[in-house]
Amino acid sequence: MNKAILIGNVGADPEVRYFEGGRAVAQVRLATTERGYTLQNGTQVPDRTEWHRVVMRNALAEIVEKYVHKGDKLYVEGKIFTRTYDDQTGVKRYVTEIYVDNMEMLSPKAQNAPAAAPAAPAPAQPSAAPQADDNSGLPF
Repeated sequence: MNKAILIGNVGADPEVRYFEGGRAVAQVRLATTERGYTLQNGTQVPDRTEWHRVVMRNALAEIVEKYVHKGDKLYVEGKIFTRTYDDQTGVKRYVTEIYVDNMEMLSPKAQNAPAAAPAAPAPAQPSAAPQADDNSGLPF
């Protein structure tokens, strides 16, 4: 079974590209951190951060483009793929990516709102008055 599950922080705003037919592909750099600890003998083991290249397609890519920004926390599930290419000097390079099947945004909603659209204040709503036949005095 090829399955990867990551919870991490977005390292930079997503890179989104559109192709023929309106298909979208988004790439996100995701940092996962394993917290440091102290061994019984007093040795300090520092935090360890790994960077992952995460790829989303189509509808997920469009959601990422609108709502995901640098610093946001994401939960992603997907498959691990490794591809190769030859760089400009002819050296073979390897790239490991997570192709996402499922994603959840874990940052609070206020952080996920698009920066260009300020939140409009909610209209004031009158408070509900207790019903005339309600003896409890509770408004519901």
